[in-house]
Amino acid sequence: MELYLRVRQACAGGMSQRQAAKAFNISRDTVAKMMTFSVPPGYRRTAEVRRPKLDPFIPIIEGWLEADRSMPRKQRHTAKRVFDRLRDECGFTGGYTIIKDYIRERERRGQEVFVPLAHPPGHAQADFGEAMVKIGGVEQKAHFFVLDLPHSDACYVRAYPAAVAEAWVDGHIHAFAFFGAVPQSIVYDNDRCLVAKILPDGTRKRAVLFSGFLSHYLIRDHYGRPGKGNDKGNVEGLVGYCRRNFMVPLPEFTSWEAFNLWLEEQCRKRQHDVLRGESETIGERLQRDLVAMRPLPVAPFDACDQDSGRVSSQCLVRYKTNDYSVPVAFGHQDVWIRAYVHEVVIGCRGEVIARHPRCWDREEIVFNPIHYLPLLEQKINALDQAAPLQGWELPEEFATLRRLMEARMNRHGRREYVQVLRLLETFDLADLHAAVKQALQMGAIGFDAVKHLLLCRVEHRPPRLDLDCYPYLPKATVEKTRPGSYMRLLSGDAEDAA
Repeated sequence: MELYLRVRQACAGGMSQRQAAKAFNISRDTVAKMMTFSVPPGYRRTAEVRRPKLDPFIPIIEGWLEADRSMPRKQRHTAKRVFDRLRDECGFTGGYTIIKDYIRERERRGQEVFVPLAHPPGHAQADFGEAMVKIGGVEQKAHFFVLDLPHSDACYVRAYPAAVAEAWVDGHIHAFAFFGAVPQSIVYDNDRCLVAKILPDGTRKRAVLFSGFLSHYLIRDHYGRPGKGNDKGNVEGLVGYCRRNFMVPLPEFTSWEAFNLWLEEQCRKRQHDVLRGESETIGERLQRDLVAMRPLPVAPFDACDQDSGRVSSQCLVRYKTNDYSVPVAFGHQDVWIRAYVHEVVIGCRGEVIARHPRCWDREEIVFNPIHYLPLLEQKINALDQAAPLQGWELPEEFATLRRLMEARMNRHGRREYVQVLRLLETFDLADLHAAVKQALQMGAIGFDAVKHLLLCRVEHRPPRLDLDCYPYLPKATVEKTRPGSYMRLLSGDAEDAA
């Protein structure tokens, strides 16, 4: 540009173009162009690029690449494969570079372009992401639910062991409680937990649980095109943000609940951020979202998967490949099942008969040993081999109590030990443990004594044990004191008195 300026100033000052070309050592054509344009015009192509070696083969290349649209993404033509086929099958004599340049330019022309979207307040987008975490010392994959309010960029994140329908609904419920309001509409992808089927006209047949959830909160649901994450690009970007900022380094927590409390705190801290292109914080813009959202209903939705089953001969109920125990009194009966994210509840008619922590493995058996104690009391010979009791960690005083009971009462002692365990059907382990320790200290080895001491502890009254009920205990004779015995001691006949 400096030379451009000097040449134009010289010619404007009276120097001819011939003289300027000689003075500045440039061609007269360059001087003429400098005088025609005030700034360099750049190179201008006047004719299309001719590719005499490639042009005859372009229809063949286009046919191959169009056919690739119906092929799996990883089995499509690359530039190298196109070049090899043209050379081997079609007699192509050109180089690899012109093939690579042509395909690169073709892909660039075919890339999708997008329309910038405006997001009015009161609407949301939802999605799930994945990340590795360490919960209770076990490294595992966490599926985290993300709800984003695009107008304010406020978010809510909650982690689960699996991205099932119950987790989808439970995540929404906690998000609504976090914000204190319900969005007018939410955009989703076509996850099978939400959409059972896409009908030919494009409408969605919703899953049963998700349909009930939408009806409860009166939310308008919208869905992106299959495989088009840009239809809900805000929440897609937020999933990556949460993974990079909340999951690095690898999170370590004692439980899922502790992890989720920490995630909620991170969402609150983020509300103080001012994002690029904005003059207000996320929290300040969130207020406009909350004004446009609807209030929460009186009661939250019951986020559970409902099923039915029948109790087997081993008092087990199967749900999603796993077996859960129920009390033996309900054997061979029809039951209902409500599966929450962290709990499985089993009931018979109008009564809840069992609660278990939900198992996310496959083909596992989840026992509650207390369910089998009434049956073990009848079939006492199965006590040592009972699978429900394997791995049941009880305080060491229980093992001492069983050993003493069996030593003093043999077979009946084992049955009384099971009766002691059955007190857990009504009382807490801590109270029963204290009663067992007290019974061992007093030497009152029996079910009645333990039960009496337990009731006295719960009712806050002193124990009054009647040892006549225990004929197997060693007897001690305590005679009544007579005054004559003391008279003999005073007379000096201490040896006879002894």
